Amino acid sequence: MIKFDSIEAINPFNPFFGIWMAVSRKTADGTVYNPEQKISRQQALEMWTVNAAFVSFDEDIKGSLEPGKYADFAIIDRDILTCPEDEIRDIKVVETVLGGNTVFKN
Repeated sequence: MIKFDSIEAINPFNPFFGIWMAVSRKTADGTVYNPEQKISRQQALEMWTVNAAFVSFDEDIKGSLEPGKYADFAIIDRDILTCPEDEIRDIKVVETVLGGNTVFKN
């Protein structure tokens, strides 16, 4: 059966789930693989933002909030840098702003 949920899909696409896996090295069922390969929360955020922009050759226009770049960002329901590690996977987006305009508000 095909699933379109961001976590239940065959290839999960929820960024906070991916960040949680990189930080905790846990799978969806809680199994820990290669804990020595854990990365920090800051490294994981950079992986999903500035590093992703670099890989797509877009670092001049996105990936960080700076003058001259797109003003795209999301407001989330907790502090990803300080919340309990296992709560990272449950982070929800409260508001999304693209080009200075709110496009999603929960």
